Amino acid sequence: MKLSAAAILLAVTSGAAAYQLPTRSSLRSLGQKSVRAPVETRRTEASMKMEDFGLFKGTSLGFDDLWGGEECISEVGLEKRLNKDGLRYRLNRTEKEADEVGRMYDLPGVTVNLPLIGETYLGPPKVADIWEALGFTATSNNEARQAEKLRAIEKD
Repeated sequence: MKLSAAAILLAVTSGAAAYQLPTRSSLRSLGQKSVRAPVETRRTEASMKMEDFGLFKGTSLGFDDLWGGEECISEVGLEKRLNKDGLRYRLNRTEKEADEVGRMYDLPGVTVNLPLIGETYLGPPKVADIWEALGFTATSNNEARQAEKLRAIEKD
């Protein structure tokens, strides 16, 4: 009896309380491997895409040397280039079509000169109605687009 009391006392003082009753989650995962791959996150918000500080101006590596005269470098340039052919860009009317429609509901607007932005128009867009302004009835399918589609069909 002295031996068992000494064993119990030794077990309690040495931290032998490692035995736990099994739970449902531990029984479910019994015999299953749990391998976790390290998750790598890539931070892209701080990476520079194309910055030109004028260091390579006049060489073949400068911004103007690479992209000078290309409309595809900006959305504004691409929209203007497509409008020359009468094509719409991103469901927006061409400048000619927008001038024919006029301002939405003939509402007034104001042109202001903002400090960092410059001269800016604040007012309704040149669309037929509110639904076109929200994009529900906007379309890129005008006469120029239909003619372009017919040319593509004939080309095949």
